[in-house]
Amino acid sequence: MAKDLDTDYAQAGFGNRLGWGQRPALLIIDFVKAYLDPACPLYAGVEKTRDAAADLLSAARAAGIPVIHTNVAYTPGGMDGGIFFRKVKALSCFERGLHPQWAAFADGLEPADGEPVVTKQYASAFFGTSLASTLAANGIDTVLIAGLSTSGCVRASALDACQNGFIPLVVRDAVGDRDSRVHEANLFDLNAKYADVIHLAEAIDHLAARGRPG
Repeated sequence: MAKDLDTDYAQAGFGNRLGWGQRPALLIIDFVKAYLDPACPLYAGVEKTRDAAADLLSAARAAGIPVIHTNVAYTPGGMDGGIFFRKVKALSCFERGLHPQWAAFADGLEPADGEPVVTKQYASAFFGTSLASTLAANGIDTVLIAGLSTSGCVRASALDACQNGFIPLVVRDAVGDRDSRVHEANLFDLNAKYADVIHLAEAIDHLAARGRPG
């Protein structure tokens, strides 16, 4: 008989809790309208995820922690997207000037003044960008992660956060994918090996406590 998956992984030493550090930041990955417009090939049906991410963003702003957004943009033809652009044809949605309505940030998740936007060409928010330096320069040790998609840019960014020495906390309700099976499989693996996967309620409660005196 096959072992229970959670039990098997726990007995093998996976899934240890990292916990919160002292100085968190919120990283919202690629939450743009392409994933919310049924006319776009990248549509993922993540409206509930958008609402959860908006609640998390409000809590982060109220707590006064840094917020960083990412998006994806390519030169016409996608030369700067390399192999990734060739592999995923739908990324042509993000060629500059081609579909500005899809490249725009989702309603309720628009960057506020002073919130940096990291523009990337590959899956990880860290690859080829200044993100690690920005976090380190601001003394950040923990990265709350929201955004899209769980199996792609969220996973790659959480892995790179771990490898760059930042605690990744992936907020389950605030990340999404086009298929629940893929979403759940990747959350399981991230929680087992590279990150803590936490619920939105935990994140909001922790951020609210940071804002209370004492």
